[in-house]
Amino acid sequence: MLRYTLKRLLSLVISLAVASLVIFAVIEIAPGDPASFMLGLNAQPETLAALRSELGLDQSKLQRYFSWVSGMLAGDFGTSYTYRTPVADMIAQRLWVSLPLAIYALTLSTLIAFPAGIFAASRRGKAGDIGVMGATQLGVAIPNFWFAMMLVLLFAINLRWFSAGGFVGWDEGLFTGLHSLTLPAIALALPQAAILARVMRSSLLDVLGEDFMRTARAKGLNARQALWRHGLRNAMIPVLTIIGLQFSFLLAGAIIIEQVFYLPGLGRLIFQSISARDLIVVESVTMLLVFAVIFVNFTVDLAYAVVDPRLRSRT
Repeated sequence: MLRYTLKRLLSLVISLAVASLVIFAVIEIAPGDPASFMLGLNAQPETLAALRSELGLDQSKLQRYFSWVSGMLAGDFGTSYTYRTPVADMIAQRLWVSLPLAIYALTLSTLIAFPAGIFAASRRGKAGDIGVMGATQLGVAIPNFWFAMMLVLLFAINLRWFSAGGFVGWDEGLFTGLHSLTLPAIALALPQAAILARVMRSSLLDVLGEDFMRTARAKGLNARQALWRHGLRNAMIPVLTIIGLQFSFLLAGAIIIEQVFYLPGLGRLIFQSISARDLIVVESVTMLLVFAVIFVNFTVDLAYAVVDPRLRSRT
């Protein structure tokens, strides 16, 4: 297990190093100068040069890259060009919206998908299976931003059970904060639950046809006992993969939902920073999200080894 973990950890470090190079290169070649954007078209050359020096934009790209990376390793993400505040503070404030939203949505997705997928697999070809698969097909087809607007129309405008947008903050209490995130979490969770339920059903059906499942039935277990004792665990590897990918998507890809519900999360921060040419914020937040994706994949790899010991023996 130790050797397996070290190999995956080495892969994580290499992936982060490559990702930092790609992110820096892509953002740096984007057209436009942040100093010119901030001062306007009629800025004097001396003023422009002074601001570029203050922001560190007069350094070589190599110097700026190593300064950026070394700062992140030390916990210093730099200072925002636009707001003149530490990027780390901005990320910390927004992370307390995006991270709970992603966890909330993933929890809802899992709670919906697992029973639905297991129910459909246990009733293959019957009305229950057809109904669940039809619902999941609809969930996959509907864009989450359209679904989000329908939720606002029904539950915020007509029923007035939830607010149409904004976030009250965790200072108002856990329940109040979660209440503010409920509609966005549902909008994110249901399409992901549809995907996860289909994967769960497919994986379970593959396992149910294996020899060891027939052996379990031959030893006296009924279909339900064989499913829960032997089938479910062996079907979890592809499901864990999807859960890991979904969490990464929910954390890094919720920018549209954050825009719909006007949530002050990381996605909205990136959108605002791109509009303002605040490159240091874009680079730092993007790198943080990439780290989250890679770290989640690393965690999923370790979960594979726990679920299936055969993976440990091959390394």
